[in-house]
Amino acid sequence: MSLAIFDLDNTLIAGDSDHAWGEFLIEQGIVDAASYKASNDLFYEQYKRGELDIFAYLEFALQPLTRFGPAQLQDLHRRFMEDKIEPLMLPKAAELIQKHRQQGDFLLIITATNRFITGPIAERLGVDDIMASEPEVIDGRYTGRLSGVPCYQEG
Repeated sequence: MSLAIFDLDNTLIAGDSDHAWGEFLIEQGIVDAASYKASNDLFYEQYKRGELDIFAYLEFALQPLTRFGPAQLQDLHRRFMEDKIEPLMLPKAAELIQKHRQQGDFLLIITATNRFITGPIAERLGVDDIMASEPEVIDGRYTGRLSGVPCYQEG
């Protein structure tokens, strides 16, 4: 069996899912628009320059998840997929995934973006597995902290 490894953001989808999640939270009124947008945009620029402090970013990005229970988060993610991710889906990426699937390849996405955001996207794309930064969950609720090593650079 062969392994086909893909990046997610700006590769299999035409945008950055992490940044799009921040925009979605702002549009839904879940976070303070001005301060969250400024931080979200700053972290994204740092990422593009290769200067991102992944621990500071994940602390920022995971904090809003602590405000909701599992059912509410599932509903939010469903709307996020409809509003933000579906428009970013690339037909060429779907064709490439299908080609590898037909060849019998194991399909893997590796991304620094946390699993809460990317897990459903990977499922929608039909890949076999995903390596992503893992948010900590205790008693079925997100704590706002990272579990383990971030899936970023050397991690």
